[in-house]
Amino acid sequence: MAATAAARPLVSVQCLENETSSAVPLPDVMKASIRPDIVNFVHANMAKNKRQPYAVSTKAGHQTSAQSWGTGRAVSRIPRVAGGGTHRAGQAAFGNMCRGGRMFAPTKIWRKWHRKINLNMKRYAVVSALAASAVPALVMARGHRQISHSTSELIESVPELPLVLSDGVESVEKTSAAIKVLEKVGAIADVDRAKRSHTIRAGKGKMRNRRYVSRKGPLIVYGTEGAKIVRAFRNLPGVEVACVDRLNLLKLAPGGHLGRFIIWTKSAFEKLDAVFGTFDKESLQKKGYVLPRSKMVNSDLARIVNSDEIQSVVRPIQRDIKRKPLKKNPLKNLGALLKLNPYAKTARRMALLAEAERVKARQEKLDKKRKEPKADKDAIKAAGKAFYQTMVSDSDYLEFENFSKWLGATQ
Repeated sequence: MAATAAARPLVSVQCLENETSSAVPLPDVMKASIRPDIVNFVHANMAKNKRQPYAVSTKAGHQTSAQSWGTGRAVSRIPRVAGGGTHRAGQAAFGNMCRGGRMFAPTKIWRKWHRKINLNMKRYAVVSALAASAVPALVMARGHRQISHSTSELIESVPELPLVLSDGVESVEKTSAAIKVLEKVGAIADVDRAKRSHTIRAGKGKMRNRRYVSRKGPLIVYGTEGAKIVRAFRNLPGVEVACVDRLNLLKLAPGGHLGRFIIWTKSAFEKLDAVFGTFDKESLQKKGYVLPRSKMVNSDLARIVNSDEIQSVVRPIQRDIKRKPLKKNPLKNLGALLKLNPYAKTARRMALLAEAERVKARQEKLDKKRKEPKADKDAIKAAGKAFYQTMVSDSDYLEFENFSKWLGATQ
C-alpha cells in the first residue's frame, strides 16, 4: 500500500480495460476525526440488537415431589425426594447446589436484550470508521496484510488508500470476473488470507451452529442501487458488499476495530458528500446533519505553543522568583512579637529586673541567717536540752521500765 496521507485533495480512480484514468476529490468524511471510543461503544450496543431471547424452562428442576424432613434427623433442611426403594429417594432437590435441581436465578425471556443508541452517536461512529479506512497504518494494523507464500515479507500491492475503482466494476456479473478485478488492483491477497483462515471455532460455539470462523476480507461499496456487482462478489470468502446509502458500522468496523479495507466504486465515492455532508454543508440524505468538526485542526499542541505566532504575543518568562516569607510564631520569635507589640521588649526587661531583685533579696536573707553568732546557737541548744529534761521528769512514763530505758532517763 502506498503510504499516502488521508488529507490529500485528489484520489486517483483505478481503471479497468479500455478506460481513461481520472481522479476524484477526497470527501470531507475521510478527514473527520477518528474516535475509537465511540466506535467501540456503538458497535458493542448494535451487536446486541440481533440477539434472540432465551431462557430455561420455568419448570426445570422442580418437576419432582420433594419436601424437607425438618429438624432433628441430623441432616440439612433442604427438600428431599419422597418415597423409597430407589437411590433417588431421600436425595436433595430443588436447590441450585443439588443434582437435578434448578439453576441459580433462572434466566427469563424478559431480559433487556436490545439497546437504544443515539442517532448522532451512530452517525459519528460510521464517520469515524470511514475516516479510519483511509489511513494505511490503521488498515494494516487491523490485519489487512498481504503475506507472501514464499517469504514472510509484507506485500504492499494496493496502489493507494482509499482504493477507488471505475464504475465499470458495477456491471461485473461473474465471480471469475470479480477475481480478475481484485487481482488487477492487488486486493486478491486479502481474499486469500480470509480463505486460508477458515477454521473450526475454539470453544463450545462449534456445537451451537457457530462451527467455523474466518477473517474479514475487503468490503466492496457500490453506489448504484440494484447493481450486479452484488452477485459477482458475494461468493468470495471474506468479501462483503454494501451500498453507500446503507453503510453499517458492523461491516465498517467488525469487532469494533477501526481500519476495514474498503474498495469503493467511483459513483459511491462521489456520493459520500451527499450522504454525510461536509464540514460546511448539510447532508442531503440525513436531515440537518453536518460532519463533526475536530476541536483542533492540528493536534500537535507543542508545535502550536512554540510557534513564532504564539510566542510573539505571549508575555515573557518571569525570571525573578518571588517567594512568600515564612510566617513566624510571635510566641516563640521575639522579632515577630516586637512587630506586633513594641512594648513587649520593655515589659520583658522589667520582668527580668524584678526577678533579679527577688533573687537578690532571697540570697541576702539566707546569708543573714547563716552569719548569726555562735554564742546564740549554743544558748539555743542548751535551752532545748533543758526543755527536754523537764518534759521527761514531768511525765508519767518513768514508772514503766521499758519507757525509762527508751527515754534514757533515771529516777
